[in-house]
Amino acid sequence: MTTTLTKPPADAAPEPPRRSRLPRSARAGGTLHAGPIAYLILALFTIGSLFPLVWTAIAASRDNQRLAQTPPPFWFGSNLFDNLDLAWNDANLGEAFLNTTFVAGVSAATIVVLSTIAGFAFAKLRFRGRSALMLIVIGTMMVPPQLSVIPLYMMVAELDWSDQLQAVILPSLVSAFGVFFMRQYLLQALPDELIEAARVDGASSWRVVWHIVFPAARPAMAVLGMLMFVQTWNDFLWPFLVLSQNGNPTVQVAVAGLGRGYTPDQSLIMAGALLGTLPLLVVFAIFGKQIVGGIMQGAVKG
Repeated sequence: MTTTLTKPPADAAPEPPRRSRLPRSARAGGTLHAGPIAYLILALFTIGSLFPLVWTAIAASRDNQRLAQTPPPFWFGSNLFDNLDLAWNDANLGEAFLNTTFVAGVSAATIVVLSTIAGFAFAKLRFRGRSALMLIVIGTMMVPPQLSVIPLYMMVAELDWSDQLQAVILPSLVSAFGVFFMRQYLLQALPDELIEAARVDGASSWRVVWHIVFPAARPAMAVLGMLMFVQTWNDFLWPFLVLSQNGNPTVQVAVAGLGRGYTPDQSLIMAGALLGTLPLLVVFAIFGKQIVGGIMQGAVKG
């Protein structure tokens, strides 16, 4: 059985090209615009994210009796500044803010520097056992931090560091997540040719790190520093074990001492929690654009 193919007549008009289903802005290399459903979903997620913070402010502006009623209040009261002043003086939050800023700043800066150096070594240097060591570093991220509490506490007791800030700083000077984060960034953001050119010019490893690695990793270092600062600022378990509320408390330890009594004063506790959150909001409001820009810059490099 044979099949004959028929050719279209010579004077037949050519078929029009199929039109793309993509929007005109996308075909021209423009920006895609979200539809109403996308805006609705984003609005719901935004409201859900802001609700705990708004509820904390509402609870801090009420008294304890009103918070115990049903239904609870959903709008601000008139006791906000009185509760904030009482929480500030009762928990000695002034000293706690200074201690937490010092601890978080030292920990974040040390983690950023050490993680960048280690990330560069794992990403660009060739040495025996590199893959095995990287697997060990990643494996430590799977260990719950609560398992290290007892040996760390025994070490602090032996060094007589109870109620001293170095007991909180020392265990947080190295971060496995920071090493992995910087390694992944430097794999793409730092060309091998740049390092080879520096080697040809006679640069040592430390000079390569200072003049090439640190400038290239600056966006990721800013993001990692912000993440580590927030993590250290919000840390509660370990500082609560080694620090006292009347000695050198951090913000979380000081806030934990609020509302003491047979009936905890929830409005006072919420006022302290709001005061402890405000510095992080201010930092993110100031440096949020640079942090997001660093993330996007690292995402498009390669």
